[in-house]
Order: sequence, then structure tokens, then C-alpha cells
Amino acid sequence: MPLPPPAPDSTCLITGASSGIGSEIARHLARRGHGVTLVARREERLRELADELGQAHAVRAEVVGASVADHDARAELAAEIERRGLTVETLVNNAGYGSAGRFQDLDPDGEEGMVRLNVEAVVGFCGIYASRMVDRGRGVILNVASTAAFQPLPYQATYAASKSFISSFSEALYVDLAGTGVTVTVLYPGPTRTEFDEESGMGSFDQLPSFLVDDPGDVARAAVEGIEAGRRSVVPGAHNVISALGGRFAPRSVLLPALGRLYPFGR
Repeated sequence: MPLPPPAPDSTCLITGASSGIGSEIARHLARRGHGVTLVARREERLRELADELGQAHAVRAEVVGASVADHDARAELAAEIERRGLTVETLVNNAGYGSAGRFQDLDPDGEEGMVRLNVEAVVGFCGIYASRMVDRGRGVILNVASTAAFQPLPYQATYAASKSFISSFSEALYVDLAGTGVTVTVLYPGPTRTEFDEESGMGSFDQLPSFLVDDPGDVARAAVEGIEAGRRSVVPGAHNVISALGGRFAPRSVLLPALGRLYPFGR
């Protein structure tokens, strides 16, 4: 299978691992016997998760507190993983954030920072690890996009554009790496019960019908099963598949005014 087997000196690098989809992906990989390197700014949460995974699954769970939006911090993180004697066999680019509101009313620094984290960090980590994986003839990259990637979103212009970039980049990279033993999967979650909605300023997903809001554990399970199968893309849940089709194929002249009248929801 595309997901390399566990080994004492291999690790799954997971960014944005302190909560939500990232922490659940770590749990699913640890259950399969994979060591994990958990990365986020909230190091205390990471240590709690690392202790949980180590005790429950007897895997090596490393913690690195870092802001991966910074180029030098990413380089130092990669060097630190090497110093610990670990090889990144699986890369999960999950770190990211969003915002909500008319673009002209939002903090410009925050919007630029979103591009650095949502876009530049993904390209940066793929740049560090893809060639190393190719040299070994094996490896997996999972990039987390969003159903927001399938259409422009008024009130979330930067967020949707950043996830659209991840979609295009990842699916093209899947072809670039064909035949190398390295696979790329892009995950397209819809609204999910995490801290994302409140932190982005969008309000709670509780106002949506419950069947439209996914559990992060279910999303993570679909993602890990997708990388095990070497799938190019994963859209978890039939409702998200329908949303994706609508976003891709509805005429923009109809779609955009409709979206402008509704409060938009991303990952």
C-alpha cells in the first residue's frame, strides 16, 4: 500500500496537530502503529496528545512547538527532526486558519498571514520532503484543503482562494510524482466540529443542520483510508460531494450572487 509501514526511525509529520482534524489524523495513524511528530504553536496541547498516543498505542510521539508559516522555522523544524534520528515518511499539511467578513473590512496583516500559513507552508514542506521521499522510493503527502476550494466565497475571499491553490497544487503534484513510489492526497472537508468556525470569526456551525456538520474523527478516518489507498483526493460525506459538484459546475453568474446572500462556511 502507498502508506509506508511503521518503523522505529520513521515518523508522520503532522502540522496543526493540537486539535480538530489534525489531532484525529494523528490518532488514526498511531492506531496503525505509526510514530508521529506533532507540530503546532500550542505545545502544551501537543504534549497531552503525545502522552495519550504513546500510552495507548506504544508509538514514538514527538512534539515540536513551532509556527510553520515562517520559512526559517520550517527549516529548523526539519533539522530538528533529523537531529532526533527520524525520517519523515508521511507528511500531513493540516495547519491553517480562516477569516470571515468583507475583504476590505478585514485585517490586511491577518489575510497575508493566512496565505503564508495556508499556502506557503504547504509548498515549503512539500519542497523539503517530496524529493527526499522520491530518493527513497516511498512516501505519502496529505494536504488538507476544503470544500471552500471548489468556488470563490464572498466573505471568505482569501480563505477560499488559499484552499483552491492547495487543490490545484496537490492534484498536479500527484501526477508529477506518479511512478516514484510517492503519493499525494488532497482532503476536502466541509463544515466540521472543530475550533475553526469560532476562531475564524464565522460563528458556530451549530446553526447548520446537524447532518451537514461532520465529526473530525470521521473526516480523519476518511483521510487516512484515502492515503492508504493512494487516492488523489478525498471528499468525506455524500453531502460534501454534492456541495463540491455544485461549486465546480454551477454558473458563476448564478452561484456568486447566491453565495453573497448566504453566510459562507468553509472547512
